[in-house]
Amino acid sequence: MKLLVNFSKGRKNAPIIAQAVKDTGVLINVERAVIDTSEGEALIEVPNEQCKLVRDSLTGLGATVRLLEHGISLDLSECVDCGACIALCPREVFSFDKEWKLVITEDKCILCGKCVPACPHQALSLPL
Repeated sequence: MKLLVNFSKGRKNAPIIAQAVKDTGVLINVERAVIDTSEGEALIEVPNEQCKLVRDSLTGLGATVRLLEHGISLDLSECVDCGACIALCPREVFSFDKEWKLVITEDKCILCGKCVPACPHQALSLPL
């Protein structure tokens, strides 16, 4: 399960993801993180059965946590199967099937957003 974690660095630069691992014993996979001098956002993946435990731990440490049930979304009525998104994706989320139709492997998506502006028909959107 993927969680989007937002936090403020006003907590003396506390390593909240590391603290959540220590407190819960759950291994957390950080798929993407953007951190600056005052705040941060991390997309993490945790086992489904331990999602609530990790979410509660991070919330208790002062983070805002959102459960993401979906990655990138494709509007099939707008997609023309051009493949512009394929070359830009760092995680190989997009591919063509045998009929040259665009296929999405949603669970690989790290929500980087590189594909969204590349789509000439605005057929892609992020769940953010």
